[in-house]
Amino acid sequence: MRRLDERLLGDITIGSAVLGSGGGGDPYIGMLLARAAIRESGPVPLVSLAELPDDARVAFVAAVGAPGVLIEKIPRAEDAVAALDMLERHLGYSFTHIAPIEAGGLNAVTPIAPAAHKGIPIVDADGMGRAFPTLDLVTPSLYGGSATPMALADEHGNRMVLETRTNLWSEVIGRAATVASGCIQFFASYPMTGVQAREWLVDAPLTRAARLGALIRTARAEHSSPVEAIIEEEDGVRLIEGKIASVERRTERGWTMGEAVVHGTGPDLGRTMRLLFQNEYLVALRDENVIASTPDIIMTLEAETGEPIPAEEIRYGFRVAAVALPGDERWRSPAGIELSGPRRFGYDFDYAPVEALV
Repeated sequence: MRRLDERLLGDITIGSAVLGSGGGGDPYIGMLLARAAIRESGPVPLVSLAELPDDARVAFVAAVGAPGVLIEKIPRAEDAVAALDMLERHLGYSFTHIAPIEAGGLNAVTPIAPAAHKGIPIVDADGMGRAFPTLDLVTPSLYGGSATPMALADEHGNRMVLETRTNLWSEVIGRAATVASGCIQFFASYPMTGVQAREWLVDAPLTRAARLGALIRTARAEHSSPVEAIIEEEDGVRLIEGKIASVERRTERGWTMGEAVVHGTGPDLGRTMRLLFQNEYLVALRDENVIASTPDIIMTLEAETGEPIPAEEIRYGFRVAAVALPGDERWRSPAGIELSGPRRFGYDFDYAPVEALV
């Protein structure tokens, strides 16, 4: 068992932004909430899946909504705690561990505040290995895991517990409630045992995020390329390097949606790329040809420093390197592609691995 302290939190914050595929919520905001909890309660225990007891009680605690709203309306850690408390009361037992629902952005570190408040460990495992825009897109869905009961808590003091027929219904109804609440709230869901967690979850995403964060920090200190270091470490590919020519962004149905256009520079001079996003970057089209798509991870990085740039923060004039990393193998399976591939989001083409497309 390790301790998640402020130093590790700093590296996780940067690395989780890379894994967020442009979404997951602003990791800096998540870091502020987590840092406050660590300073108040001390470092939080971090356990691996291998250390998790068979009879452990595990749940996801996460924020749901439009990442763009987070910039103007900072979420409250007490609402994350309230969601977990309410789920425990509904189920009649206490959780022994909390896990992040996704490895990317704000939600990678969201569990730290409720874990610190409850005095329980965080599991170094998640349900995506990246970030996705809907709460049914988790690996437990591939194994029959249920999102319900799901407890939701917002800043207005509203609290509810949903029991739905399917995980997709949890997403639809929970999203509607989130829109009514102002496009951001917290939830606790997917109750599971330690045995189920070991089978269902993606192993060691926080360790991976910390490694990426340290890699970027070290590359900067050594005046080498953080972008190249990430590509080499993760078997990724460079999609384009260039300048943001335009961004169209809107909050719609509880998501931050739109596209960013990159005009290539240097070796990519004359090329154009469009990045389409729904909270997360879902499709990259270079010269109108698909070269990367969900469930692979697409991310924009500041070209010189390697600083990850989420979709809600990208602006005209930014000089970026767009990269793609292979998604978790479970998402690349037929069942995973059916659940999380481009057709799930209304795109009329089939998924192909980024390494084959590029």
